[in-house]
Amino acid sequence: MDLAASWHALLRPGDELSPAFSAALAAEMRARRLTFGDRIHCPFLRPFFLTAADEARIRAAAETIAALGERVARAAMETPRLFHDLGVTEAEAPLISIEPGYGTASTASRLDAFLLPDSLRFAEYNAESPAGPAYTQRLCELFDALPVMSRFRAGRNVRFHRPVPALLDALLASYREWGGRRSPPTVAIVDWRDVPTWSEFEIIRDAFEEAGVPTVVNAPGELSFDGQTLTAGGRQIDLVYRRVLLNDIVARPLECAALVDAYKARAVCVANTFRCKLPHKKAFFAVLTDPAHAGLFSDDERAAIRAHVPWTRLLADAATERNGTRGPLLEIVRRERDQLVLKPNDEYGGKGVVLGWEASESAWDDALQTALRDPHGSWIVQERIAVRREIFPQFDDAGGVTLRDMLVDFAPYLFRGRIGGYLTRLSATGLANVTSGGGQVPPFVVG
Repeated sequence: MDLAASWHALLRPGDELSPAFSAALAAEMRARRLTFGDRIHCPFLRPFFLTAADEARIRAAAETIAALGERVARAAMETPRLFHDLGVTEAEAPLISIEPGYGTASTASRLDAFLLPDSLRFAEYNAESPAGPAYTQRLCELFDALPVMSRFRAGRNVRFHRPVPALLDALLASYREWGGRRSPPTVAIVDWRDVPTWSEFEIIRDAFEEAGVPTVVNAPGELSFDGQTLTAGGRQIDLVYRRVLLNDIVARPLECAALVDAYKARAVCVANTFRCKLPHKKAFFAVLTDPAHAGLFSDDERAAIRAHVPWTRLLADAATERNGTRGPLLEIVRRERDQLVLKPNDEYGGKGVVLGWEASESAWDDALQTALRDPHGSWIVQERIAVRREIFPQFDDAGGVTLRDMLVDFAPYLFRGRIGGYLTRLSATGLANVTSGGGQVPPFVVG
């Protein structure tokens, strides 16, 4: 019996499958602040299971791609062509060019992937302070304490990662790399107060405080900089855990001025640095898969790219290579619509994504024409990748449980390039993310 079937067999009609259990589980999630806006994160009654062998191959592939992200970020600072090929905008370039005072672009990052028995393919690299590590840990802790988990664990080695301590260790390591000497430094988690992930910032703040690291949560406009010291509510800030996106810093410069000025003056360590935007662009995968940039990578790295990264290109009226043949990119993307997806180069939450295999020929062509009218670097096309689907028991607001066939998106977190946990999202549609209405389940390693 496979692991999922074993778990399902342990769910009892009068207990875990009862409306009372679902109501109690949902209430416990709300008590633990496991909410995205008003929604609970996990309306499902089992975790996602991966084996120790799965974890070994995930670690090797993900840590390789994260290392290449750091390399491309460094190379782009010396090679203007890479700025162009990544689709960096005129407004972003000056911010990315600010010297941050240390070399690690992405202290915290996440690779969104689909894990199958015979393949592991990454859909994109979220190199800019991704959400969810605290939610993931708390959800794992909740499920780990369930009686059904005790029954499932009998005769098995079952474990889960704790991303929050790994995140804190990475932030402190980046602070030391930057040259910071206060021990402990005062940390500010910075993002807008109306984001649906604010509850996660509070979880992280409490965990950091419990670990002995003073931490505050503030919006960018609540920071002050006097030319020497960045403060929040009168407290000196030594280290900013930046959750506010560079897009928002560009769009709302006055509210972000204190943060940017302190960063520019190297009066505060900021993680992730603004340079994380370079591998965060979805066109990072275009750099990885375009033979024009093959010289940046070793033979082993190019083999890892072929195995794990889908063919990707910036959308443009240009010639390119596909499956060993060179031709006009627009002809390729029209001809191979059923095998391609169109994505904004710099968005999140599935915004603007067009799945070619779900679009008619005319709708696909209209989407391409609309995208081509946007500035250079605004859109990418990417090869379709095989997705994972599994059956999960899902409960509704009334406590009724239904077995659902769900798409499973598996996303390893990396802290300074090392695996520190996983985000696992489920969706009934072709897009798996919490922002667009998907759910989340805790990941456990068995074996």
